[in-house]
This record gives sequence, structure tokens and C-alpha cells, in this order.
Amino acid sequence: MRGPGAWIDLPARALVPEPPIDADKGGYIAEGYDAALDDLRDAGAGGRRAIAALEADYRARTGIGSLKIRHNGVLGYHIEVPAKNADPLMKQESGFTHRQTLAGVVRFNAPELHEVAIKVTQAGAHALAAEAAHLEDLTAAALERREAIAATADALARIDVSAALAERAAEGGWARPALVEHSCFEIEGGRHPVVEDAVARSGGRFVANDCTLSESSRLWLVTGPNMGGKSTFLRQNALIAVLAQAGSYVPATRATLGLVDRLFSRVGASDNLARGRSTFMVEMVETAAILAQATPRSFVILDEVGRGTSTYDGLAIAWAVVEAIHEDNRCRCLFATHYHELTRLAERCDALTLHHVRAREWKGDLVLLHEVAEGPADRSYGIAVARLAGLPPVTIRRAKSVLDKLEAGRAQTGGLAAGLDDLPLFAAAAEQEEEKIDALRAELNGIDVDSLSPREALDALYRLKGLASE
Repeated sequence: MRGPGAWIDLPARALVPEPPIDADKGGYIAEGYDAALDDLRDAGAGGRRAIAALEADYRARTGIGSLKIRHNGVLGYHIEVPAKNADPLMKQESGFTHRQTLAGVVRFNAPELHEVAIKVTQAGAHALAAEAAHLEDLTAAALERREAIAATADALARIDVSAALAERAAEGGWARPALVEHSCFEIEGGRHPVVEDAVARSGGRFVANDCTLSESSRLWLVTGPNMGGKSTFLRQNALIAVLAQAGSYVPATRATLGLVDRLFSRVGASDNLARGRSTFMVEMVETAAILAQATPRSFVILDEVGRGTSTYDGLAIAWAVVEAIHEDNRCRCLFATHYHELTRLAERCDALTLHHVRAREWKGDLVLLHEVAEGPADRSYGIAVARLAGLPPVTIRRAKSVLDKLEAGRAQTGGLAAGLDDLPLFAAAAEQEEEKIDALRAELNGIDVDSLSPREALDALYRLKGLASE
């Protein structure tokens, strides 16, 4: 069978650049492809011009300026005038034939209009039939060469994907991964391509990180503050696995990967309320699927499992999931969590290692370093992140007070919430009001009234007013 090369020019010549969706109305065969079809179209166009000329002639003859020639599926082309102007056309000698009377208009026909309408209708019908015949021929020709066309489309798709990946790899400085048979995951300088591009557009620099999973360290427990980069770290390694096994270069300095039979991901917060599933229920369903299907050759990323329920329930679920991944599934896994209690599992799980995303507090501000380091995080920095997000200072102070009581309560028999009873409900508001009064008092005490000029006195008054309104 001949290849599609000899045929490829045919649809380009036969079809308009943007064929309509509805083939029943025609208009998809290009002008110049069929001379006979062009003649039919010209005849139809000429007929429509003749109808427009007739309309102008009828208006002149009858003196009815609102006379129009219309078309519908029942009467075809017809003359329409307002009911108040219809009487002269009803007369037999007028040359018009009454067709239909409606509430506000009366419709007529005329011999000249009938002849022109037949020409227009026939030309249009013949043109549609001619286009339909051409479409059948084009379809048959395409089906005759369907195997060659499909093979060509497949080759073009492969070239397109390969070229796109090659261009992206060249632009991003990606590396060629090495795929091996044994179970490993060794990434040096791994990056998230989408986040890296967004950071570069804003003038920043993406922080690359290593990831080394092996038989002795196949489960990483990653802790650290929100916005520190845990989720990005998990997702970039999953993307590297997908790209490598798709035949692409990967966003890393070096990559050696053992083949992955399945990649599982449990990240983000979503629900399916239409099916009666809350956010936490969706999280548990997805986690259950991972525990049921992951094999020792799988790659799993789990982000904040157990956060959708109470603290103790969530911690218990996360603890059990980590143990199941380590003991039963035995797969390569990155597990991000805020439950620092899970770090104790490193004492009993030989293949579990502790890692964290680095952060520092400098002069009261949180500095996120986005670097993955060994060992557990010293704390979550949740309140520092809340301050960074813009929570009001009074809310931050209140949170610190509650946190102090919660941490103190852990050592008491009252449990996590012990000690909160003696925190007044309006303590934060009282603290804020007291600080406002202190600030006003300090400002007033610092004013030397006798030495102020009228302008300085006015400025001082505005400062005091601003302090009072804060």
C-alpha cells in the first residue's frame, strides 16, 4: 500500500482551513477544488442577489417601505408586509398571491420570486450533495490508508514528545538518568521543574536537594515547618521517577534509579462530598489503596497522613501507616509529617531514617532555607509561619500563650489540654488594650509641651490619635 505522502496533499486542497462541525450545512469543501461545485455556489449567490434586487423592486412598485422577502422551512422564500399595508396586495391584479395571514403580518408569493427561489434552492441542494459526495470520497481514501496514517501520526507524536523533552532538558540543564535492576533511588541536586521555573521568573534561586533511598534507608521520615519545602521535595522526586521511566532526562545533577513498578501519591486536601466522602475519608481511602497495592518495587510519597482528624487519632494512624510501609510493603517511600512523635520509630525500624527541611529564626523572623538535612526537626515553627503569613500580632501572642499551656499540660494527668482552663477567654484583648495604653503613656511622657511649636504640637496630636486607633 502506498504511504500517506501521496495522499496528504488531497485533504489540504479539498478542505477549508477550519471546517465547520456540522457537515449537514456544507461549507467544508474549499473553493477551487471542484469547478462544478463553484458554479453551483455562484448560482446560489447570484440567486440571492436577484432576491435582494426583487425586494427593492417590490418596494418601489407597491410603495411599501417595510416590505421584506423572507425564508422559512415551511413556505420557503416569501414576501412579508405589515397587516395594515396588505390590502393593495390582496387584489388579483396586483400580481401577488396570498399565502398566510398572521397577527401582525401577511405573507405573499409572486411569479418572479418563485422562479428565482427555485434556482437558489436547487443550486443549494445540488451544492450540498456535491460536498457530501466529496466528503465520502475523502473518508474512503483516508480509511484505505488508515494504517499508514496511524503509523505516521504515531511517529510524529514520538518526535514531538522527544523534541519537547530534549528542548526542556537542554534549557534546564537536566541529566540523563541511569536505570538499574536493583532497588535504589539516588538523586543528586534534584529539582522540581515547575517550581524552579516559577522561582526563576520571580528572580529567586531554587534550592536543589539530594535523595538517596536504598535497602538500608528506603523510608525517609521528613519533618520541618510548613512552607519549608517538604511537599515540593516529595513531588520533585516522584516527577523524576516518572520522567526517567518515560525516557526523558531529569531535573537533577545525577540520577540512578531502580525500576518502579507503580508510583503512589497521597498529597494535598480534597473531598468527594457528592459521594459522601469528606476530606479525611478521601485521605484514608487513598492511603488504604497504597497499603493494599504497593510492592517492594513501588515508589510512594505520603504527605501529612492523619492530619484530618483529632491529634491522637491522627498520630495513631500515621504511626501505624509508617510501620505498615516499613514492615509489610517494604517499598521506597518519602513520608512527610508534622508529628514529631513519629521520629521515635527510627529506634525500631531499621530502614527508616530521619530528615528535615532546615529553618532558622533570625531576630524574631523565620528564615526558610529549603534544604533537606539529616536528623529530625527541632520543632514545627508553626507560630512563626503564622506570623510570616500575616496573622495579627494579638493572635500570635494568644497562640503562644495557648502553646505554652499545652506543652506544660503534656506532663500533667490532664493531657494535652491541661492548663487551658486558667487562660481567660478575653486575655488577648486585655493584653492588647494594656499595650495600647502603655504606648500612649510612653508617647505622652516623651513630649516636652513647653518647647513644642504649633506645628509640632499638631503632629504630636496626630501621632497620639494614630496610637489610640491601632
